[in-house]
Amino acid sequence: MLSTTGNRPWRLPVVTLAALGILPFLVTNAYYRDWMFMAYLWGGLSAAWNIIGGYAGQLSIGHAMFFGLGAYASTLLYVDFGLSPWVGMLVGGLIAVLAAFVLGATTFRLRGSFFVLSTIAFSEVLRLMAIAWRSLTRGSLGIIIDFKPSLAHMTWRGKLPYVYLAFAYMALIYILCIVIERTKFGYSLVALRENEDAAQALGVNTARNKVIALVLSAFLTAVGGTLYAQYRLFIEPDMVFRVMVSVQMTLIAIIGGLGTALGPIIGALLLVPLSGFLRGELVMVSGLHGLVYSLALIVVIRFAPRGIFGYFSRRTHSGYSE
Repeated sequence: MLSTTGNRPWRLPVVTLAALGILPFLVTNAYYRDWMFMAYLWGGLSAAWNIIGGYAGQLSIGHAMFFGLGAYASTLLYVDFGLSPWVGMLVGGLIAVLAAFVLGATTFRLRGSFFVLSTIAFSEVLRLMAIAWRSLTRGSLGIIIDFKPSLAHMTWRGKLPYVYLAFAYMALIYILCIVIERTKFGYSLVALRENEDAAQALGVNTARNKVIALVLSAFLTAVGGTLYAQYRLFIEPDMVFRVMVSVQMTLIAIIGGLGTALGPIIGALLLVPLSGFLRGELVMVSGLHGLVYSLALIVVIRFAPRGIFGYFSRRTHSGYSE
């Protein structure tokens, strides 16, 4: 008889989100709450990247561009003009949307490695601009954000409000992904991911759907950039525009499960604490934590090519009960 575990597909997401929402209350150590904030933030960022990279199948390694634009827009508006980061967050998102339009209009005709390289190039151009435009961005010196604890300034004395802000960010993007999966837009993205030419032949407007997916992904990524800047209270170009920001989003989504709503969250919950633990425990040998981290990624990719969520989901749905 077929296992009935999969008959309630909503149980795992609901239980997972509920547990993640309760966990910060149970763990009071500031060090581990920092891990939680970063795991929730990267879960949201990877889920945002997954809209274009997972559902639509467009491998972007330039999302650091949107992340950095969100961080710098809100920070500059707050530091130079006293505008609340909540407003600056929306402005940064709109700037990222414009950048996504430019990126999409100039690169979506490219496919494969050419598209990937072009997204990296766009991100690197913005990083170099942020370094060179010292009158605006302060260059490599970076920008220090004044610590003025209040809801309006999106800063607090303890880490718990930050953790729940990151959790809300991650949860909202997860819910959005669930909605996308159940709409015509979501089916169109999956169709163009599997075979873009066939999707076009069936009447799917692939160009429009790719642009919409990129714009949505860019806006959500920029919002995450603002949250990161307000948490760190300092930004500089190599911190928010570096290519490893994009690579981190990509790897988390791949390890967790591309094209799934819960996959990026699972990937972040695994990889972010693992990375933090390795950096803290393997300090005796320079670079050793990176080696162990890489081996862990290779093992997951080797034995779970569809990601952790895809691996267990497939086993659950294909399993039999005795």
